Amino acid sequence: KNRNGPWENRRLQEASMRLEQENDDLAHELVTSKIALRNDLDQAEDKADVLNKELLLTKQRLVETEEEKRKQEEETAQLKEVFRKQLEKAEYEIKKTTAIIAEYKQICSQLSTRLEKQQAASKEELEAVKGKMMACKHCSDIFSKEGAVKLATVSREDQGIERDDEKDSLKKQLREMELELAQTKLQLVEAKCKIQELEHQRGALMNEIQAAKNSWFSKTLNSIKTATGTQPLQPPQAAQPPKEST
Repeated sequence: KNRNGPWENRRLQEASMRLEQENDDLAHELVTSKIALRNDLDQAEDKADVLNKELLLTKQRLVETEEEKRKQEEETAQLKEVFRKQLEKAEYEIKKTTAIIAEYKQICSQLSTRLEKQQAASKEELEAVKGKMMACKHCSDIFSKEGAVKLATVSREDQGIERDDEKDSLKKQLREMELELAQTKLQLVEAKCKIQELEHQRGALMNEIQAAKNSWFSKTLNSIKTATGTQPLQPPQAAQPPKEST
């Protein structure tokens, strides 16, 4: 026992020193781990604060976006209603103008037919009057063989009052027929001018409708662009209304 005593004590001392060293190492490792965990916790808390701030900003932006969306929907509904009323008004005006144009075309057709009939009737009546005057020996002097009125005048001393009255009556009838023919031609020209004016108005209405469509389209896309941050698209080109032949 006495021989093994010193060796046993040395072994126990070495074991104690080893255990103390391990304890120191563990303590140092524990402190290091605590420091690392504290740093990780601080970073996590900082990141959580940043995320909370971003969340608050996102919620605020969401509320603002929803409010903007609501305003844009109200504006879009108002634009649709205004456009619908304008479109209905323009369509009514186009129908009305089309009906007026059709009526004036019918009037022009009737006037043309009436003019042709009056021209034919006037020609026949004039030929009949000329034939009667050529057959009259007292009246034939005022017409040539071709039927044209002679420029030479006949003195009242060579003709009686009855022949003068007959010539005056015939000239009056000719003037009345010429006046009626001129009035009919004037009515026909006025009707054609009115048709052109109405067609111009109809074309202007078609352009206004297309402009209203483009305006509504542009406003709607700009509203979408404001809400989503995209670039506005270009509206389609206005189509030219077809020209209707007179």
